[in-house]
Amino acid sequence: MAIYIWQQTDWNNGPSPIFHWQAAAIEPQLAQLRQSLTDFLPEDTGLVPDARMQVHIETLVQTALRSSEIEGEVLDARSVRSSVVNKLGLETGGVAAEGTEQTNALADLLIAATTRLDQPITLDMLCEWQAALFVEHSALSTINTGVLRLEGPMQVVSGRVDRPTVHFEAPPRQQLDDEIARFIDWFNDQSININPYVRAAITHLWFVTLHPFDDGNGRITRALADRALAQAENNPIRFYSHSAAIMAKRAEYYTLLEKTQKGTLEITEWINWFLVTLIESVALSRARFEQVLYKARFWQRHAQTVLNEREIKVLNRLLDSYGEDFLDGINAGKYRTLGKVSKATATRELADLVQKECLVKLPGGGRSTRYRLLEL
Repeated sequence: MAIYIWQQTDWNNGPSPIFHWQAAAIEPQLAQLRQSLTDFLPEDTGLVPDARMQVHIETLVQTALRSSEIEGEVLDARSVRSSVVNKLGLETGGVAAEGTEQTNALADLLIAATTRLDQPITLDMLCEWQAALFVEHSALSTINTGVLRLEGPMQVVSGRVDRPTVHFEAPPRQQLDDEIARFIDWFNDQSININPYVRAAITHLWFVTLHPFDDGNGRITRALADRALAQAENNPIRFYSHSAAIMAKRAEYYTLLEKTQKGTLEITEWINWFLVTLIESVALSRARFEQVLYKARFWQRHAQTVLNEREIKVLNRLLDSYGEDFLDGINAGKYRTLGKVSKATATRELADLVQKECLVKLPGGGRSTRYRLLEL
């Protein structure tokens, strides 16, 4: 009796699994997604000629952070941003931290996944992506990198070590070579007549079901889905982060994934969920676009304002987190940390930024005095 989707007859009954879905049930979501993408970026971005590139940078940063966070790994946002900016060959002014070996490798992976879209994927390419995720892993680690997983069952488990709950078991190693070759052939076949966003949903489900590596399968899955989405739009510039929307529904994601992997090849529910999170990711990115425009307008307004290097660094840190971090403002203590200065210098420079109309002082006084960016 079949327990998992890959054990169903229709999984192996052809050059690809015979997935099927109810077209009428997913059409409203496809229509809404098309409209959301059409409305996403206004034609006139004001006086911000590089707004699209700035949104692309922030999208890659969010994808790196949230895709890792889905797997329980928290990265330093400033290091990720520095790596992305460097890997795109752009200036790093205002970035408050250097990229690490890990974040540099991750930025390389995300950029590689969404560029040169006409280049077929290969097994070697996927292995390189997986190895990049563990560039800093310890020599004592038992994770095999740059190769498909070895013999033994590949299970997704949770709970106590002595009484684990098995959520999913991937196809056995002896059939993995054929399985991954079949997936790669399907992904590279541009003649297949299928809605490109449905193709991305299938890419995600199929690859994560194969679970071909010792670790990093979820992140490689999402990178491949992002490649499918970039191909759908024929555009390597990414304006929305699907990983950010998935992270916002992480528990729901894992629950539905487990349900689907233990079901049949009728995957209407999975495709619908995938499309809905795409729509939500576009909405999230619209807010990020507004953040980029705010930052650009802020510096246009203060193009002639005399500021020292430390003040610029702190302002950029606030602007890069506008609407996310520092919702309650910044105080002298936080300024000291960001600017690496004394309390007296922090207090003096905060007052200077208020006087120059970069920051506004919030109600309250003494040690609790806080400041926020001036609304434009």
